Amino acid sequence: MTHTAQLRIARLAANPAVHRAFHWLHLHQPQLRRWHLEILRIPAPPFGEQARAAWFLERFQQLGLADPHIDDAGNVLAELPAASRTSNREPRTAPLILLSAHLDTVFPSTTPTDPTEIDTRILAPGACDNAAGLSGLLGLAAAFRHAQLLPAVPILFAANVGEEGEGDLRGMRHLFTQSPYANRIAAAIALEGGGASGVVTCALASRRFRVTVTGPGGHSWNNAGAPNPILILARALLSLESLDLPHANPRTTLNIGQISGGTSVNSIPESASASIDLRSTDATLLHEAEIALRQSLEQWVIDAPTPAARSKPSAAPPTLTIETIGDRPAGALADEAPLLVTLRAVDRHLNLRTEPGLGSTDANIPLSLGVPAIAIGAGGLGGGIHTLQEWYDPTGRNPALRRILLTLLDTAQLAAQNTTL
Repeated sequence: MTHTAQLRIARLAANPAVHRAFHWLHLHQPQLRRWHLEILRIPAPPFGEQARAAWFLERFQQLGLADPHIDDAGNVLAELPAASRTSNREPRTAPLILLSAHLDTVFPSTTPTDPTEIDTRILAPGACDNAAGLSGLLGLAAAFRHAQLLPAVPILFAANVGEEGEGDLRGMRHLFTQSPYANRIAAAIALEGGGASGVVTCALASRRFRVTVTGPGGHSWNNAGAPNPILILARALLSLESLDLPHANPRTTLNIGQISGGTSVNSIPESASASIDLRSTDATLLHEAEIALRQSLEQWVIDAPTPAARSKPSAAPPTLTIETIGDRPAGALADEAPLLVTLRAVDRHLNLRTEPGLGSTDANIPLSLGVPAIAIGAGGLGGGIHTLQEWYDPTGRNPALRRILLTLLDTAQLAAQNTTL
């Protein structure tokens, strides 16, 4: 299988239209950089991607892709028709390959996003995650169109919503469960940040919770002794440090990422909340960790009397609510899957390394549904991910874009032959 894949990739790479696409990517790196900077200037927090989506829709229209539109979830979609079709519209049952990059960042809408350029580096929140993937998505679409390079089955280009945080993969969930494309996607490739060797083939499962403690509240003097939700929540959160979570394979982690509550320094708060992230490489251990988390929180909020409760037993007891705000499913691409065999053959041809890894990405949804999928870097280098010091350097990103283009074309050929991907 590996030898056959290498022969297919060698033939693809010798195609004059593929060479034209490679040449476009080589000559138009300044254009990709301009797109990159424009993307960064448009804030796109989870559930606030509309302005960036509108910008993307215009780009898809300018590139001449078929049927550009924004779907019910807010994803921006457009198609590159297959070589066998003479019109822009494909049969609604024809298989296709999904190439996506997520629109959203982890940063709130108030975060300054104007990029700063220092030599070849671009500094801005979201510069790598995921402006790198988004500019790469546009570059690949433009290269296909310029070279008049048509795949064996259509390619669906998607700038999707809801990958980060509480977005909970909502864009991908819609595409794979409610979209007209849901039953047509034969394989999916998600562009995620920079890099030219790593590839996510195993989906890291996670569950996220918003924990809230409530009480009667009151004046800090007049109602002294009433239960203080901030103190109660703080004690409950500290108890989570003692949970016995595996630190090696299968690894399980817990993070408290946000905490909030209260209205003023001289008010006993009526509520306090925290956001908690649980992740594991094992679905059973993740479930067990959730049970342990809930039990510990209930013990410290409901069962354990606080000093205030002991001094003022008539005060209304605190209440606890635990709301699930995220549930990312697990999944894995088999080592012998044709999509991964193709990628390895492409990497051999381009003299790149293939470094399969684990991650929580848009690939989680298709992998959990049994659809072959990977998340892959769009080239260049980046750092400071998810911080205000995030940066991206697109220098040398061409090999990664060639890698993606060849993988798309070969995967499309296999899909056209009804090969199980």
